[in-house]
Amino acid sequence: MAKRIDVFYGGRAYTIGGRDLEDVRAEIAGALDSGHGWLTVNDGEGVAQRTELLITHGVDVTLAALPGD
Repeated sequence: MAKRIDVFYGGRAYTIGGRDLEDVRAEIAGALDSGHGWLTVNDGEGVAQRTELLITHGVDVTLAALPGD
């Protein structure tokens, strides 16, 4: 499991904690198969704020996993 997954969406950086990279990839693929869906991420530094990103065709999403201990 990754310590954190950095998500780059719409030119901004977000994070996901406590999830496996493959699970997040599968969630994104499922959203695209359905036409669209929402991905829950954290926004902000220090105190993270829960944010929902709309996953749909034509929107670039990049994932970068930071290895756990």
